[in-house]
Amino acid sequence: MKKNELKQILKPLIKECIKECIFEDGVLSGIITEVANGLDKQRVVVGGLTVENKKQNDPDSEELKRRSEEAEKQRQERIKRLNESANLGTMDVFEGTKTIAPETENTHGALSGVATDDVGVDISGILNLADGKWKNLM
Repeated sequence: MKKNELKQILKPLIKECIKECIFEDGVLSGIITEVANGLDKQRVVVGGLTVENKKQNDPDSEELKRRSEEAEKQRQERIKRLNESANLGTMDVFEGTKTIAPETENTHGALSGVATDDVGVDISGILNLADGKWKNLM
């Protein structure tokens, strides 16, 4: 059987099945209901001007403000409890550190925010990691 012959037989059958499914089983009305429920705003024409009204179940600005304030209060309470549970108390977590003096000469580059008297990190122990076999590793 050729492709065109199969197409002529199957196409009307498929069309009929789809129509039957959509119209008789109520699928179309379900689709329309879903779309209607999904609409956020209604348009109302008042005096030649188009006004958009929100659905009545949407919260107004006062309700949103109240919710926002309540959420912020809860957040602050969680932060307070976290700080209390960490038992930091009066401990200074920045003890022994000093601020980095900003450079005035060169503000761009990899070390632009590092003080000139900063010794950095000691990397002399890296050579001992390979037991002197660096030539073999390269």
